[in-house]
Amino acid sequence: MNARERVLSALERKGYDRIPVHHEGTPEVDALLREHLGVADDLALAEALGDDWRYVEPTYIGPELRTHEDGSIDGLWGERYANVPYGDNIGTYPEAVYLPFAAIDDSAQLDGYPFPSADWYDYTTIAEQAERWGDYAVFFGSAGHLDFMNGIARCRGVERVLFDVGSEGPVYKRLVEERFRFFYEVTERVLQAAGGKIDIVHCGEDLGTQRGPIISLRSFERLFEPYYARYFQLVHRYGARVLMHSCGSVRHFIPKLIGLGLDILDVVQVAAAGMDLEGLERDFGAYLSFSGTMCVQSILPFGTVEDVEREVRKRIELFPDGGLILGPTHAIQVFTPLENILAMYRTAGSLQRG
Repeated sequence: MNARERVLSALERKGYDRIPVHHEGTPEVDALLREHLGVADDLALAEALGDDWRYVEPTYIGPELRTHEDGSIDGLWGERYANVPYGDNIGTYPEAVYLPFAAIDDSAQLDGYPFPSADWYDYTTIAEQAERWGDYAVFFGSAGHLDFMNGIARCRGVERVLFDVGSEGPVYKRLVEERFRFFYEVTERVLQAAGGKIDIVHCGEDLGTQRGPIISLRSFERLFEPYYARYFQLVHRYGARVLMHSCGSVRHFIPKLIGLGLDILDVVQVAAAGMDLEGLERDFGAYLSFSGTMCVQSILPFGTVEDVEREVRKRIELFPDGGLILGPTHAIQVFTPLENILAMYRTAGSLQRG
């Protein structure tokens, strides 16, 4: 089997030669892995780990995204990001440091705002990219596509967005509409350009905390459901599947997402309340596949190699014919032992070197 055949057969639960895998690490982790494995770049790293996914993306041709004197970098929506150190300066994360919508109280203030446009991208190389990756499962998108909670919070602030969701305020609803319009149009153009060669479209919405839902099901239904229904329909119309990233305890939303047409739930944060993998497979496996499940909060950073091997084998036994793409439950963090990361891919049968 090649990687594409492996992933698609797993999603159809028709068996596979080995469990499919996908890698995600912080830049610091990936640099350590590249050095350890003796590979030059992220593509070579993906090949060494046996990653079965490859992404296509349009070329950005829109307004210049500037780097400012303070080192912050423009985002598409007018926000700015800076790399903020964490821990004992062991790494950085890009954090929003300028929030353009934080002080907006009237949706009329958004009239004339330069929201991003699908015209800011060139789609002419999409078919070529998809053809290049024809032996792999071809993906488009990211966890930040749609992403009405986090994406808008990076432009408005987390507390403001949580209040917006509860109050269903007109400013937030306008921002949701604008965000949907942009990602819908970009996705449609990519799917058109790919000519049926994209297998999976990736979107995201973090709906859970460690202990439970971050918003109510009623709020999801009133604010987000119509947009996700239209987006999933778009993807299916072009013969692709939908993978939705959602951190935290999201069991409460799974029946609704299945009803809307979700195909793959990512990342299955097994350390969160109600997210035990056996229960999810028992209750929803007839309708849904899963992605992720290897815990970056416990087993990978703090377990032994034997612990990691045992957890991978449990997943292989639980999904003997498919239904799971194995990977971490978030970007693997820099304090994670390399031997544990390599043990995960080695036990899955995907590791090509090291």
